[in-house]
Amino acid sequence: MLNQFMSGRPVSPSHGSRHPVREDRVDPATVMLATVVITALAFDFTNGFHDTANSMAAPISTGALKPKVAVALAAVLNFVGAFLSLSVAATIASGIVDSGSVTITVVFAGLIGGITWNLVTWLMGLPSSSSHALIGGVVGAALMAGGLGAVLFEGVIAKVMVPALVAPVVAAGVCYLGTVSIYRISKGAPKSLRSDGYRIGQIGTASLMSLAHGTNDAQKTMGIITLALIVSGSQSEDAGTPFWVVFSCAVAMGLGTYLGGWRIIRTLGKGLVDITPPQGFAAAGSSTTVILASSYLGFPLSTTHVSTGSILGSGLGRRKSEVRWAVAGRMALAWLVTLPAAALVGAVALSIADAFGGATGFAAVSVLAVITICGLYALSRRTRVDHTNVNDEWTQDGAVVAKRPKRRTRERATSRPPAGGRSD
Repeated sequence: MLNQFMSGRPVSPSHGSRHPVREDRVDPATVMLATVVITALAFDFTNGFHDTANSMAAPISTGALKPKVAVALAAVLNFVGAFLSLSVAATIASGIVDSGSVTITVVFAGLIGGITWNLVTWLMGLPSSSSHALIGGVVGAALMAGGLGAVLFEGVIAKVMVPALVAPVVAAGVCYLGTVSIYRISKGAPKSLRSDGYRIGQIGTASLMSLAHGTNDAQKTMGIITLALIVSGSQSEDAGTPFWVVFSCAVAMGLGTYLGGWRIIRTLGKGLVDITPPQGFAAAGSSTTVILASSYLGFPLSTTHVSTGSILGSGLGRRKSEVRWAVAGRMALAWLVTLPAAALVGAVALSIADAFGGATGFAAVSVLAVITICGLYALSRRTRVDHTNVNDEWTQDGAVVAKRPKRRTRERATSRPPAGGRSD
């Protein structure tokens, strides 16, 4: 029972009462559980636009797909992919933290940590790992609430940290070999025919990548919601993931993907490597292979790490291709910081929630989260990046955010001859 779980007191039903007492007040425990579910779907939404670049940065950069068409296609395939497997969801729910020592407040605080770090890295245009942000937030909150015993460190190391270190290296190696092979096989083909052919092929591989992303990433949120249902007493540990959880996570992921996440698309598509159609084809194919394999094995793998490794491999596999290592270094730094930064936010959120207690604590953390989100959004409006300028040339200093092009009306005004005269 939710009340019993939240209050710690046994529920004593009244017997023999002809007029049972009617309670019109909303159960605080139910409100808290509903808040966790909504927050989890909000994380799934940010995961969608944060990770759109993983599949669609390359085809947008090479012109294989128009920006709006690319994100719409990715949204549909992410939605479909969420229904294909539940292996990763099971890992998140039972392989990272001990459900017996975690409360619903821990789950809520962990989600706040994941959302906050997702938005910070989105603002900076850095393709960091949403998976690590989520896991870091939950681990930080669990450590604050229950100490070291609340975290299954063997599961974190074996199923999260090791794959995260190995995956980008493997993806880079696979893509390097694929890129070299592609250029050798098509060496005698006319350049225009080769480019057009690989643009078409790139649409197929990018579509598979989007499908794989939905298969892998939407399930992380499914696992968190399932964990919340378990610790609140709403379902048993062996009951599995309910269908309504799968469907709602698929919808949230798809909607978030459609927003585009243009800042990160620009960084991966223009900032790391100048991608050609053959490179884009090889990168998407390599990423898809690694991610689908991780989903099958039940590893909550970061699609960001895989995609970035593949794009780097494509740059190394093409002769005279420029790899911007300064940009890669900023990405690597963000990857290192993600887990502890999200854990810190999760721990702070838990402390605030516990300080107020119950539904009041949830409300306090929610208000602070909304203020933070609004502040980050306001900052992003200062230098907007969208489908109209996402493919602008990367600046020499490696800037992440592109400036919007000047309006034609201003250009016409500066070129217009003075009244009563003529231009030279």
